[in-house]
Amino acid sequence: MRGWHGLEDVPGDWGRSVITIGVFDGVHRGHQKMVTRAVEMARELGMSSVVITFDPHPEEVVRPGTHPLRLTTPRHRTELLAALGVDAVCVLPFTLEFSRMSPDEFVQTILVDRLHAGGVVVGENFRFGHKAAGDIETLQTLGEKYDFVAEAVPLVSNGGIISSTLIRDRLAAGDTEAVAVALGRPHRVEGVVVRGYQRGRQLGFPTANVESPAFTAIPADGVYAGWLQCVPNGNLPVAYDGERWPAAISVGTNPTFEGVPRTVEAYALDRDDLELYGAHVAVDFGPRLRDNLRFDSVEALIGQMRADVDEARRLTSVWTPPDSF
Repeated sequence: MRGWHGLEDVPGDWGRSVITIGVFDGVHRGHQKMVTRAVEMARELGMSSVVITFDPHPEEVVRPGTHPLRLTTPRHRTELLAALGVDAVCVLPFTLEFSRMSPDEFVQTILVDRLHAGGVVVGENFRFGHKAAGDIETLQTLGEKYDFVAEAVPLVSNGGIISSTLIRDRLAAGDTEAVAVALGRPHRVEGVVVRGYQRGRQLGFPTANVESPAFTAIPADGVYAGWLQCVPNGNLPVAYDGERWPAAISVGTNPTFEGVPRTVEAYALDRDDLELYGAHVAVDFGPRLRDNLRFDSVEALIGQMRADVDEARRLTSVWTPPDSF
């Protein structure tokens, strides 16, 4: 799959394309349906499929000071889109000037002149252009003008319309199983393993203390079952390449000990030998086990941690994302 950052990266000889447009944060099941349809249409028309996405998030530009919590890193988002069969992803820098383009200017400049649109696939609630003036009817009218087909894909519902906003809300409530339904996979938090207080090691459960980028969407405080693995980060080699370990995951401030900042810590079950400091890792969240609790003694905490590990081991051996909320 090709990756372009800005229209200037698009090859001058690029042929006609079927294009789908969106932020695609999370690449949830609604996004997957839309992208899959664009890939299908491209094959039907003998064209290439292109995903247009944006960086930074448009909300950060049109509403300064807002920072929607990010459901995926740019690398993981691209990886997920590639898995759907897309030929190219074009990341457009979203600026204030860009936001002021009229619907016609957006279509002509972005879709027609550079990407040679033969088809455009969007969600049925798609809006574009200055002050969101354009909708699917606008796009279809412009398609007649510029010779491309525009198609709207219905939103996906499963006890509620699946959206990035819904997923963020469910994460804030710690409902990682509902999030897995919406995504079709566990929610992932990525980051670099840094040195913490090493209390887990002292208690017999050495954890990877994961420092994630600012504005990462992290589930509510609590203890979860899930998985830990190293992932690529630029051109750096990947330690333990291809390995993925069942894990018990703690999110929060560890109320048994005072003055601890909020952290994501993952203990790879039965792997006390891992050397992960400095590694870029992914933590995939399965079911929630319990709230964070304050224990009266270290012994009581260790007893609960052993029970958590046993339950995490059981769940990760049998759990798959559920089919519905």
